[in-house]
Amino acid sequence: MAAESNASGGSAFGEVNRLRGIAFQYLSAGASVLGLIALASLLTFVFWDAFGLWSAGTGWYLTFGATVLVPTAAFGWYARTRPAVAEAALELVSGTVGGLLGAIGTVLVLLVIAGPNVWFAYFLTVFAPAGALYAYGRYDTEANWTGLGILLVLLGGPVVGTLALSVLTNIAGLLGGPGIMFVSVVLPGAAILAFVLRSLFEYGKRMTLGAAVALPAVAIAGIPVIDRVAIISRTVWLTLLVVFAVPVAVAVTNTIRDQARRPAFALPAILFGGFVLGRTIVGAFGFRRPEPWLDWQFLTSDPVTGTAANAGLYPAIVGSVFMIVLVAILTFVLGVGAAIYLEEYAPSSGPLAGITRIIQINISNLAGVPSVVYGLLGLGIFVNMRLESLTIPFVGVEVPLPFIYTGIGVGTVLTATFTLSLLILPIVIISAQEAVRAVPGSLRQASYGMGATKWQTVRNVVIPEALPGMLTGTILALGRAIGETAPLIMVGVATSTSSPPSGFFSSVSAMPMQIYTWSSLPGDAFQHGVTAAGVVTLLIVLLTMNSVAILLRNKYETEA
Repeated sequence: MAAESNASGGSAFGEVNRLRGIAFQYLSAGASVLGLIALASLLTFVFWDAFGLWSAGTGWYLTFGATVLVPTAAFGWYARTRPAVAEAALELVSGTVGGLLGAIGTVLVLLVIAGPNVWFAYFLTVFAPAGALYAYGRYDTEANWTGLGILLVLLGGPVVGTLALSVLTNIAGLLGGPGIMFVSVVLPGAAILAFVLRSLFEYGKRMTLGAAVALPAVAIAGIPVIDRVAIISRTVWLTLLVVFAVPVAVAVTNTIRDQARRPAFALPAILFGGFVLGRTIVGAFGFRRPEPWLDWQFLTSDPVTGTAANAGLYPAIVGSVFMIVLVAILTFVLGVGAAIYLEEYAPSSGPLAGITRIIQINISNLAGVPSVVYGLLGLGIFVNMRLESLTIPFVGVEVPLPFIYTGIGVGTVLTATFTLSLLILPIVIISAQEAVRAVPGSLRQASYGMGATKWQTVRNVVIPEALPGMLTGTILALGRAIGETAPLIMVGVATSTSSPPSGFFSSVSAMPMQIYTWSSLPGDAFQHGVTAAGVVTLLIVLLTMNSVAILLRNKYETEA
C-alpha cells in the first residue's frame, strides 16, 4: 500500500510539474507574440506614414503584390528546403543593399565631411602604415612586433597627421580629387580584394591577380563614361566602384562557382524585374501611386521648418554618421583595450588587486547611470571646464600646464562624440570582458605549452576567439548611442542646422534631435509625415550599421 501511495503521489507531483511547465511555455510564447505584435504595429504605422501608402490606390497594391510579393513568397517557399540557395540569395541581396548604403556612407565621410585632401593626409599617416604592418605580419608570422607597431600607428598616426595636416594637404592638392581616391581607395581596395579572394574564398593565384589588376583597370576605363553623367563625379565613381561594386562582384562570383547556389540569382531578378514591371503596369493603367515623405529630396535637403514639403534631413544624417563613426572607433579601441588589460594583465592578488576590484565595480555601476548624467559630465568636462594648472594631491603644489584648456566647444562634433563615448564605454568594456572570459583556459595553456609568450597568446588566441563577442557588445552599445538625445541636449548640440559639419570643431546636429524638433511643430504634415520619414531614416541607418557589424562578427565566428 505504501508503494502504491508513493507511486500515486509521484504521478500527481509529475502531472502538476508538467502542467506548470506547459503553462509557463504558453505564457512565455504569449508574451513574445504580444511584444512582436506591438512592435510590428508601431513599425507599420511609421512606415505607412513615411511612404504615404495611404494615398495609393487598390490597383497599385494589387499590381506590386502580383509582381513582387507573390514571386518573392514563391521563391522563399522554394528555398526553405535548400539552405545553399537561401544563404546565397541572402548574400546577394544583403551584399547589394549593404554595399549601396555603405557606399553612400563612405562618400559622406570621405568626400563630404573630411574632404579628399584631409582624408589623404590621414591615409598616409594612419591607414597606409597600419595596413602595411598588417600585411607584413601575415607574410612573416614570426614578426611579433607588428602588432605593437600597428597599435603605435593607430595611437600616434592621428597626432602626426594633425600636426602635418597643412603640408600633407598641399601634397594631396597636387594629385587632385580623382588621383587621391585612386591612390587611397582603388589601389588599397585591389589589395584587399586579392586578400579576400585568396584567403576566404581560396581562389587560385591567377584569378586573384586578375581581379586585383582588373579593379584599377575598370576604374580608369570607366572615367570617360562617368564624365558624361552629370550627377556622378570622378571621385564619387572611384569610391562607389570599390565600396559597392566589389562586394557585389564577390557575392556574384561566389554564387556562380557553386552550382547548388546558382538558383539564388532568381531572387534579385524577381525583385528588380518585379519592381520594373510593376512601375510599367502602374504607369500604363494610371493607378494612383503613394505620395511618400521619404524620398530623394528629403534625404538631400536642409531641414526647412516653414513648409513640410521642403523639409530635409541631410545635415542631421551627415552629423549622425560623422559622430557614430568616431564613437565606434574610440569606444572599440578603448573598451577592448581596457577589457583585455583587466582580464589578462591586471593583478588578481596582492595589494593592487583591491584597486582592480574597485575599478571593476565602478565600471559595472557606470553602465547603469542615466544618460542625462553623462550629458552633465560632458558639459562639465568638454564645455565649461577651464584648466590652467594641476594640483598634486596631498602636497598642494600647483604645476602649470604648457597650455590652457578651455573646453572643446558648445555643440561641436568632438564634444558630442566624447560625451556619447563616455556613455557607452562601460557597456563595451563589460561585454568585451565577458567575451575574453569565455575563451577556454585550455586554449591559453596549449599556447603557453607551445612556447608562446603572453602577448603572442593574447594576440593569436584570446583576441580572435573573443572578437565575435566584442563586436556584439559594440553593436548593442552603438545602437544606444545613435538614438540618444539627452546627452546631446546637455552639451549644446543644435536641434536643427542648415549645413552639415565640415570638421571636428564644427557645429553639429543629429537625427534624433531633428526628429524631436519636427514632432513638436504644429500640423499633421510635420507630426505624422516628416517625423515618420525621419524615424524610418534613423532605423535604416541603425540597421545598416548593425548589419555590417553582424556580418563582421559572423565572419570571425566562422574563422574561430
